[in-house]
Parts: sequence; structure tokens; C-alpha cells
Amino acid sequence: MSLNTSNTSSIKRQPSATDFKSATTNVSSRSMKQELDNLVQSVEDPTKKKQFKAEMDGFYNLFNRFLDEKARGEKIQWDKIRPPAAEQVRPYSDLPKASDHSILDKLAVLKLNGGLGTTMGCVGPKSIIEVRDGMTFLDLSVRQIEHLNSAYNVNVPFILMNSFNTHEDTKRLIQKYEDHNIQILTFNQSCYPRFGRESLLPTARDLDSPKDNWYPPGHGDIFEALYNSGLLDELINAGKEYIFVSNVDNLGAVVDLNIYQHMIDSQAEYFMEVTDKTKADVKGGTIIDYEGQARLLEVAQVPKEHVEEFKSISKFKIFNTNNLWMNLKAIKRVVENNQLSLEVIINNKALDNGTPVIQLETAVGAAIKHFKGAAGINVPRSRFLPVKSCSDLLLITSDLFSLEHGVLKRNPKRVFDTTPVIKLGDTFKKVANFQGRFKSIPNVLELDHLTVSGDVVFGKNVVLKGSVIIVANEGNRIILPDNSVIENKLVTGNLAIIDH
Repeated sequence: MSLNTSNTSSIKRQPSATDFKSATTNVSSRSMKQELDNLVQSVEDPTKKKQFKAEMDGFYNLFNRFLDEKARGEKIQWDKIRPPAAEQVRPYSDLPKASDHSILDKLAVLKLNGGLGTTMGCVGPKSIIEVRDGMTFLDLSVRQIEHLNSAYNVNVPFILMNSFNTHEDTKRLIQKYEDHNIQILTFNQSCYPRFGRESLLPTARDLDSPKDNWYPPGHGDIFEALYNSGLLDELINAGKEYIFVSNVDNLGAVVDLNIYQHMIDSQAEYFMEVTDKTKADVKGGTIIDYEGQARLLEVAQVPKEHVEEFKSISKFKIFNTNNLWMNLKAIKRVVENNQLSLEVIINNKALDNGTPVIQLETAVGAAIKHFKGAAGINVPRSRFLPVKSCSDLLLITSDLFSLEHGVLKRNPKRVFDTTPVIKLGDTFKKVANFQGRFKSIPNVLELDHLTVSGDVVFGKNVVLKGSVIIVANEGNRIILPDNSVIENKLVTGNLAIIDH
């Protein structure tokens, strides 16, 4: 049979690249949904299944946003970025002094406790590393909150957001605080499946698949996880109205009455503490004005051709400390109304067997655009004292600080406002090695800069001043004698001391 086509014409539209991407996106989305449904069905316990389904629903929403952004090639438009307006970032020094400690009864304090101490050579949660006077990060936080509760006759609950990596160890360790004047609450952030870079399907076959098939999806998950755990409602029902959130390893993140009072007075729903950027902070996220709205700009969002501009201290002068103050009822509102649309962070990883995978994450600071009256507070550097490495540990354990009720206090004998820059080499990378290389922590009150490389051992009561560089070349060992005073010197493998 033949068709007579002489009087008709059929013009078939060629599919565009957009059509192709859209069709591919739809297929990937449906395939992922089927796989996630299968994972949910593999859970037999009804309570666990309900919790797991809520987490998989959260992951599926995040995955679809990843697909949409990928299909549209969505990127931030650099020419729309402006420095934050005056009302979007307020100097801490302009805040009124607060004195009413009774407001603390409306506050909860939360530490992000999902990370491990592996980068510092430790096993288990990072929060259990000893950082000062035999006390761990957790010990210091507990002491701070316990002091507030006792000194002002209030009840500030202390909350830990754990990950599946830290939950069991943390649960066991916090038992030692049972007789303290503090209420400790814990919940887990979500557990999301990694998916193949090529297949875009989960590598896990069921809930019992090996641990490396799963991941905690960044601290932006705090909103959903706090809501799904039931803890958000529990706090609101107990009369709590605000929450102060920070990284567990930031020893400068303590409750500040001035910021808290200003939040109440201004009726703001979200404050992000920022501080002045130095050359050590060039990759830190910053607040920008984007189409009249305060937003967080992370280095991962910056087009490659503008990365150096982003790192510039002259244009982007502040960065996010991840100390955040939020209104609890506002959190409930944005979650229940599905208003959260945090920028997707794509993290390329590999499973233990070498399979290339993707994990999707979000950052809690990106939520600034979703809250009423949100602003940055430009705080002193003293509120940002993270311990990410043994270089930071040397600073925190030195005579530059003392401890008072778990709070680090800066030594008033330090003449300069700046904190010394300390760079310790790989031989100091693990805590055990670090401890073995110092007979006692050096005096650094007059230190500006310290770089140490190679096999170097510090004797007792060493004093470091100005700029000090100590380099032991391969095969050499430098042992600094007890009571040494080293000022503006370069110390090399043969212990030659040269002014510089």
C-alpha cells in the first residue's frame, strides 16, 4: 500500500537540545523515584519506614532540583551581584548593650555535630577531641550552657544534630553529663543515598547496604531534620522561640546577649554572623545583595572566570562564620509551606570500590533568603575560632587564651588585635604527633606568623616572637632547646639562625 503525498506536506519539528534535556530529566526523575520506593519497601519496621520515607522524599526533592538546574544550565548572574546594603549587614558595635538575662529562657542552643575527627587523625566524632585543659569540644559547650543555666536561673536546652557517623558514639558519651544542670537533646540529620555519576541511580540496594553508599547531606538539612524528628514542635511547645546554631568546632561561638536581644527587638527571623575576611578566609561564603535580596554566595556557585574576584578581600570583605540565630516558628513555617529552596551543592566522590558517585548537599546559610528581616551581623573575629587542624589547636591551647566557664577569653597582654597565622607541616597533622612534638606549648603572645616544616621538636618554655620559620629538610631534625627565644628568625636543618 502506498500513500499519495502529492497534495499534503508533513513537516516534523526537530527536537531541540532543550527538549532532549527535558526528556532525559523526566526519565531520570521517574527512575530515581522507582528506586527510592524500592528502598523504602525494604524497611520492615513501620516506625523506621515512616522516618526513612520522609528522608527519601527530602532527597527526591533535592535530586529533582539538581536535575532541573542541570537541564537549564542555571548559574548565578555575576553582573547582578552587589555588595550588601547597610541594612543587610549591621556592625556588632552598633548593637545596643543588653542586660536582661531572663530572655535566655526562650532560647535553645544547637551544635552541628555530624563530622568525624579523621582529618586530625582521631577516631569517632570530632567533638570528642581534647582541645584545652583536658576538655573536649563537647565538654566546653556543656560547661558554657550549664553556667548560663545556673548563673541566671534559666533553662537553655543544649541540642546536638548528629549524623549516622556520630550518633552512637555521641549518645554513649553524653551520659556523663546526666548529673549536670543541663538538658541535652539529640537528633540525627537525614541519611541520603549516593548515586552513580553515570547512571544517576542509587548505589544502595537496601537500607543495609554498606555505609559508603550513604551520606549526611550537609548542614542545610537542619530544617527538615529538626522538623521530621519532632524536636521542633517539642521546643515550641516548651516555650522556646529562638535557636542559636553553630559548628561544634567553633570555640568562639558562644551565646551573645546583644545579638539575641537585637533579634527580638527587630523581629528578625534570621541573623547570620559574618566577620572581616583575611587572606586565610578567601574561600568562605559571603553575603551579597542579589536583586535587592540578601543571599549567601559560596565559592562553588562562582563562575570560574570570577573565582579570583570572589577571593578578593577588597570586593568581598566579609565571610559567613556559620553562627546563626533563627526564629523557631519561622523555621516551622518555611518547612510546612515548602518554601525552602537552598542552592544545591554537588560533591563528587568515589565509593570504597572506586565507583564514581555524586552526593547532593545544601548549606544552612543559604536559607537567609527565605526569612523575614534576615540580615548579617558583622562580629569581632573572636567569635570565629574554629579548630580544623593542629595549627588551629596550637593557637587555642596557647597562652593567647584562657578559659572561663568553658569560654575562651583572649589574653589582654596580647598587644595586637590580629591573631597569629600558624602553619604546621604534615609531621604535625595528627593530634598524637602534634602532642609528641611539644614538651609544652610555646609562648606566642608576640607572634605574628609561624611556619614549621619537617621533623621539628619544641622544648619546654619556648618563646616565639614576630615572624618565625622553622624548616627541617629531609633527613634532618631540629630540636629547639628548652627556654629558647626565637624572634624574626629562619631556623634551618643545621640550626643556622638568620635574621629576615
